[in-house]
Amino acid sequence: MEQLGFDGMPERLYACTPSRLNTWLHCPRRYRMTYLDRPMPPKGPPWAHNSVGAGVHNALAAWWRLPEPDRTPTAAGALLTRGWITEGFRDAEQSAAHRERARDLVERYTAGLDPSDEPVGVERTVATRTARIAVSGRIDRLDARGGELVVVDYKTGRRPLTQDDARGSLALAIYAVAASRVLRRPCRRVELHHLPSGEVAAWEHTAESLDRHIERAEDIAAEASAADDAYRARVPKPRRGEPRRGADDRSRQVDHAPFDERFPARPGPLCAYCDFARHCPEGREAAPRKEPWAALPADV
Repeated sequence: MEQLGFDGMPERLYACTPSRLNTWLHCPRRYRMTYLDRPMPPKGPPWAHNSVGAGVHNALAAWWRLPEPDRTPTAAGALLTRGWITEGFRDAEQSAAHRERARDLVERYTAGLDPSDEPVGVERTVATRTARIAVSGRIDRLDARGGELVVVDYKTGRRPLTQDDARGSLALAIYAVAASRVLRRPCRRVELHHLPSGEVAAWEHTAESLDRHIERAEDIAAEASAADDAYRARVPKPRRGEPRRGADDRSRQVDHAPFDERFPARPGPLCAYCDFARHCPEGREAAPRKEPWAALPADV
């Protein structure tokens, strides 16, 4: 049955992605600066580890789009080199060293794949709705195994992954539910493929565990939606005939201090890697911002 609001109109769904939900969960202040403040506060320099991750993801996606006979490890390495992103590195020498490491990662990973085992989707966008949220996201790879779908997520970070990482991932659970509803096939297994170690952290969900993740997503969304509404109610609207502000128009800056009770900072060690650290005194005190290449493996 369709849920109705108090005015008899259908209840407005909260449109989101797993990333938006997780940002609210981890730090409401970062959420505000990312999704609500306009113009968005200037970010810090780009991160080198994000360049590595994007380069690897792009290369693997492109590899699956090649004709099957061309899907070789050497081709994967060439795609990585061709699409390499140089932002965030200390210098050209450091960029080149990590480019070669990333090339080795994708070549070793694709050497263990069957080129003929065509995925159901690569960089596949899926979406679903509940009574409270409209959520969408993009899956790195969606496999078909034994009549069921499997969500595959590539990881390139330094930290080894565990079964608990796969089990507790809100994003992977949402992807599984959305993929199952969009493609009308069961999807319970989620996998984190950690390219640096070559290990796969996997979890087989049940209908009950997926329901718990969706309920968790709805609870997070309810908090974020209430804060969004409070924010919009206090932001001055353009007067009639006044053009809307563009990204470079700072003539009508909004004083965001009154919103801090709704969007508190949650300082901790990860503040050192926050794009908005310069705008957050609590974050800077908790952990001074790292150099853009700080999260790269030290042994390269």
